[in-house]
Amino acid sequence: MAGIIRAAFVAVRQTRRARMIAGGLAIAAISACTTGSVLSLEPAVDVGSQTSAVPKYAGMQRLVPSNPYMTAAYPRMDEPMAPTEQMPASEVDCRNELKRLGVVYTDLAPIREGQCGIDYPVKISAIGSIGMKPAATLTCDMAATFAGWTRNELVPSARWRYFSGVKTIRQGSSYSCRRIAGEGVLSEHGKGNALDVMSIELGNGKEIDVRKPGLFAFRTRGFLNTVRADGCQYFTTVLGPGYNYDHRNHFHFDIKNRRNGYRACR
Repeated sequence: MAGIIRAAFVAVRQTRRARMIAGGLAIAAISACTTGSVLSLEPAVDVGSQTSAVPKYAGMQRLVPSNPYMTAAYPRMDEPMAPTEQMPASEVDCRNELKRLGVVYTDLAPIREGQCGIDYPVKISAIGSIGMKPAATLTCDMAATFAGWTRNELVPSARWRYFSGVKTIRQGSSYSCRRIAGEGVLSEHGKGNALDVMSIELGNGKEIDVRKPGLFAFRTRGFLNTVRADGCQYFTTVLGPGYNYDHRNHFHFDIKNRRNGYRACR
């Protein structure tokens, strides 16, 4: 009788073990099937590739560096500002001068475009309370020279002629990689050493266009003549309406380095 009971107990134990093994195999099979399904629906995507091929991201923009609207997966990386501690002493001193003159500026990363470029560019948005529109990208030396002329000559001239301060200087070109028209020489704009002034807005709302004024516009003519003459004390080149057709609608100021200190004021 005892032998019969022992045999029955062994049979039950083997049956339970067989069921456990079968259950484990079934779970493993289900897991393998589920994993395979996920991989087939959402394949790995490289961040640098075009994600529109993936159904889940069909509405996402192409992730290219030139796109200004980057997604979190490929964030836009702005060019770092040039660290002041790595600048030559002359550039540091120049920025101290900008601060003394009340210039609102931002340091930009070096600009290099073939023969054109600026090693330590600054972007000028205002000179004291006078706005620069649009903001001008220049060398620090050119920015400091222009700021000095603005504060010491332009503003006093406006107050004397119009009894008003200057609100805005509207410029047409600062840094721009190009050559002088009709010549093979690199423009000072391509070095960040030049700025074109199109018009000047006064605090009383009057807009003074740099273009040659009418015959009876005595006040405007006198003001523009003073602007041009005073500019020659600061810049090495001052060109404006009357010089040639290309300068019919603006004043061109630059600090080109010439032999024997020669200045071109026309």
